[in-house]
Amino acid sequence: MRLGDLVVDTTPLRHSKEFRYLFIARMVSLFGFGLTTVAIPVQIYDLTGSSLHVSLVSVVIMVPMLVGTLAGGVLADRVDRRRLIVLARAGVVPVFALLALNALLDPAQLWVIYLCAALNSVLNGLSATALMAATPAIVGRDQLASAGALMAITAELGAIVGPSLGGALTAAFGLSANYALTGVATLVTTSLVALIRPLPPTGPVDESPLRSIAEGLRFVARSRVVAGLLLIDMCVALFTMPFALFPEIAERVFAGGAGVVGLLYAAPAAGAMIAASASGWTGRVRHTGRYLVAATVACGAAVALFGLSGGALWLALTALALLGAADTVSEILRRSLLQHNTPDHLQGRVSSLWLAQTNVGPALGNFEAGLLARLVGPLTAVVAGGALCVATSAAVGAAMPALRRASLLDPSADELAGDAA
Repeated sequence: MRLGDLVVDTTPLRHSKEFRYLFIARMVSLFGFGLTTVAIPVQIYDLTGSSLHVSLVSVVIMVPMLVGTLAGGVLADRVDRRRLIVLARAGVVPVFALLALNALLDPAQLWVIYLCAALNSVLNGLSATALMAATPAIVGRDQLASAGALMAITAELGAIVGPSLGGALTAAFGLSANYALTGVATLVTTSLVALIRPLPPTGPVDESPLRSIAEGLRFVARSRVVAGLLLIDMCVALFTMPFALFPEIAERVFAGGAGVVGLLYAAPAAGAMIAASASGWTGRVRHTGRYLVAATVACGAAVALFGLSGGALWLALTALALLGAADTVSEILRRSLLQHNTPDHLQGRVSSLWLAQTNVGPALGNFEAGLLARLVGPLTAVVAGGALCVATSAAVGAAMPALRRASLLDPSADELAGDAA
């Protein structure tokens, strides 16, 4: 493998003006999301003094996000995808305006914060699904891995910079300014998405929504590659998400406080950024499925290494960085293979299933890790999760040869359908 193959492939940015619009829009949107990840918990804790109320935000966000994602999958295959993204993003602007006005009240109304968080989650679910479904038509099937890597970079930059900027902005100018800036950022993303060409549906739209959902489920059940991708994605989500244990591990294992917790959370993001920046090879390898299975197994091994690090903080941070790197490679390959093997008229529904699993899986994984930690201790729980990820990922790869043989260099689902016709 040449050194040039390791550098992230920027072809989609150089050759597609519309992808540049989406790339910038997503970057700005993720920075805005990072602002609110700080502002909403801080405001709720200031109002209630209760961590329970803060934790309830996760539930308030997760359920509407799931509804919006599933609904977005059906709508993305029935209406113009660009219009759906624009309408969903535009609908978020008044939500942040309401949050900004509520923050000026003395005291602010707690129910308004929960309501706005729920509305924002529904609309984010709609736009995220439509965006994922629209990507193959914008960049082309041969650039899916490159586009996925570039999108992964925006996600990691947003995760690193957004919360830091949100905390500084809130401390300097207050919560209302934070929400107002997020609303402006959302307006910018809406304007950028509006510049791309219309993306009308390519399949029949006269069937009922329930039949439309059933068609998507039947496709997933028939496609051994897509079904295998969803299964192996669940292995990662369930068994490599020990993030809820970081505060306890920082205190009991490393005898540290918030500073150590921050390092534990930052290490996977750092590894992910490095992997995404060196992902040029992901779209060029022949055996994409095999690399995917290997990356997923590597996620489990990295988690187990973290659990076995003992009191060596440097080893724990290294293991978490390896986890972030392996997970990013795995996600790029999973997303690319999913889009490559899904016909365009089903992209919305299949993407919604994948995104729904992506949203729910980590929450279940954190709950599983917390429950197991109470029974056997945090480090043993982490090692067990890593071992289970290795075992289940290897089992999925062994039981589904179609997934192992899958390649981004093979004809896409649309090309195969055209040849058959």
